[in-house]
Amino acid sequence: MTEIDALPARDTLPPPDVCLRAMAAKDARFDGLFFVAVKSTGIYCRPVCPAPSPKRSNVNFFPNAAAATAAGYRPCLRCRPELSPDAFARVREDAVRRALALIAEGALQDEGVAALAARVGLGARQLQRVFLAHVGATPHAVHATRRLLLAKQLLTETSLPATEVALAAGYNSLRRFNAAFLDGCGMPPTAIRRQASAAKTPAGTLALRLGYRPPLDFGLLLRFLAKRAIPGIERVDDDAYLRAIGDGRAWLRVGAIDGKAELRLELVDLAPGDTKRIPDFVRRVRRMFDLDADLRPVHALFAQDTLLARAIAAHPGLRVPCGWDGFELAVRAVLGQQISVAGATTLARRLVDAWGGHRDGAPPGLDRTFPSPDRLHDAPLETIGLPKTRAATIRALAAAVVDGRLSFDGGQRLEDFVARATALPGIGDWTAQYIAMRGLALPDAFPAGDLVLQQRLAPAGTARLGERATAARAEAWRPWRGYAVLHLWHLPNDAMEAAAA
Repeated sequence: MTEIDALPARDTLPPPDVCLRAMAAKDARFDGLFFVAVKSTGIYCRPVCPAPSPKRSNVNFFPNAAAATAAGYRPCLRCRPELSPDAFARVREDAVRRALALIAEGALQDEGVAALAARVGLGARQLQRVFLAHVGATPHAVHATRRLLLAKQLLTETSLPATEVALAAGYNSLRRFNAAFLDGCGMPPTAIRRQASAAKTPAGTLALRLGYRPPLDFGLLLRFLAKRAIPGIERVDDDAYLRAIGDGRAWLRVGAIDGKAELRLELVDLAPGDTKRIPDFVRRVRRMFDLDADLRPVHALFAQDTLLARAIAAHPGLRVPCGWDGFELAVRAVLGQQISVAGATTLARRLVDAWGGHRDGAPPGLDRTFPSPDRLHDAPLETIGLPKTRAATIRALAAAVVDGRLSFDGGQRLEDFVARATALPGIGDWTAQYIAMRGLALPDAFPAGDLVLQQRLAPAGTARLGERATAARAEAWRPWRGYAVLHLWHLPNDAMEAAAA
């Protein structure tokens, strides 16, 4: 047993008896919340692994794949830990959560732990200590395990050459990739490729499986995104989301996989330079559909509120759908101030037509790119029908991104982002909170000034609550107020009537 093995991060690991029951039942709701390491084989598995459950005396439980890897265990080839949703949903320590978000965005790819620690306001040694306490592994171990598991998935599910797999997973050389893979998986990459049975896909298409913890109402998320899709950049069909990506004519498609708690991500016509962006594409899709959420504690908290309990009963698989890009989402939010969703979509189309880029050879409806902050910070936006004040707000927003006063990077505190955003002209608390909720995926964001929320929370005989009363009502829903927003927006009329009666 190693030193890491003795630090199981008990604040993020379910109790042993819960782990045992979940393992025996192959309960997908616990997928990614812990991993089962078998001492006799040196392999760690997901709780849903189809293999017979090992004896309790022969297993260790770990809160995430990085902790199991650091303890010397290898990922199972049968249940494939790389398919599990993110293992860090239970982490509540603020600095650790923010550092994990930055690691997911690649913060340790080109920078060291000291730089990461500085971004979350800690010293390097202190960050190492809190990671061991709350995650069970160091920041570097988390980063290394992410790279290893992505490489394993690409080797298993695609026909990408090993050199491109190494590049996509963030390795600077094939030699380092081979050594890291042999050390982490106990076999060379070529052995994984020989055992793999990549799904048959059309030429130029890479297909990856993205796991989640059920329930997930994919159809409801598609309908939400369809109403807000930007013409020319994204499209929503009856059963899939499509979007333009990358530097050339590439695009992606996200659809459900029948009978599995997984979505299928197809990356089509990637340019040579897009290969190293595969981790970013995967991360953005996972965030868009909130695939790493653990809804059990959210539902347990909301069950104490009659109104939210009814909302959950109506839509138990509702998540918080995020935008693909923070700046794009922020501009879309400003366009939508004081007008309908359909009206905002019309303005977004005009904005893209006037200042967005063209993508030669891309499919119809996915042949544009959203304008960059550089293109918008001095653009005459009034020419597309925007009021002067709203046009000035978008220009100020773009300028703030260009000069670094505002960013949409992960790892930000909600209150810090809201303070920076509301310092810009024309952005109030509602807009800032909405951007934080759907642009930064901050689960506790809550636009208390939202008219629909105020109406749906109002007691019988009252048209609406005030903003302060709405915010006060939501205090009991921390740290998941953003989920409450989506449930209240989708609350069926009969549930509203029953709550008011």
